Amino acid sequence: MTEKPRNAMQAVLDRAAQAATPPVVKRRAERPPKAVDEQPPRHFERPSRQNTRLIGGHFPPELGRQLRIIAAEEDTTVQALLEEAIDLLLAKKARDRVSRANAS
Repeated sequence: MTEKPRNAMQAVLDRAAQAATPPVVKRRAERPPKAVDEQPPRHFERPSRQNTRLIGGHFPPELGRQLRIIAAEEDTTVQALLEEAIDLLLAKKARDRVSRANAS
């Protein structure tokens, strides 16, 4: 005599478990090994960033918010504001101004 299922849901699950075939697992095709000297492709190369260097720092979030507000009010970019600020600092310190035209 077979044991009676505890409830209708358990009976359905038991029948499904007996009738189910194991799922087919597809394996990804293996990639050939990369050559040792092969470099990954560089993504998003921007001509405007050629011959430039990132200058950054960590500041309070409020400063970033204020810079974005000023940039929006003046219809410019935060980068242009930072370039202007650095130019003013260089003038104050009696250093030569470095323009983007001279940098390339």
